[in-house]
This record gives sequence, C-alpha cells and structure tokens, in this order.
Amino acid sequence: MMIPNTWQKSSYSGGGQGNACVEVAHRHTHVAVRDSKVPARAALSMTTGSFTTFIEALKAPPAPR
Repeated sequence: MMIPNTWQKSSYSGGGQGNACVEVAHRHTHVAVRDSKVPARAALSMTTGSFTTFIEALKAPPAPR
C-alpha cells in the first residue's frame, strides 16, 4: 500500500548503492514516477488505471518477431 504523496523506491533498485531505479508516489487519482538519481527533474504522472496498465505491460513477455 502506498502512502499518498510519499516517494517510494522500487523494490528492484539494482545492486550496489541501490540507486539504479525509479521512485513512485501516489497522488490521489494519479501516480507519479521519477528517476531516483535526479529527483529534482520532472516526474511522469498518469492515472492510477494507466499506471496499472503500464506495469502489466512491463511484466508481459515480449511479443514474438
């Protein structure tokens, strides 16, 4: 469960210092995504439904060529 307006680092943050990842924040009806290495830059914001679709697409196996 995400706490509103709190940035949370991905559980897949990579090795070493764990800085090769993204962070997400729940913003009422939207989810914001940003690069953890440059948090001051703009974040990508999408509706909760679009975020769910985006994550499911990332999990799907690649389509055959």
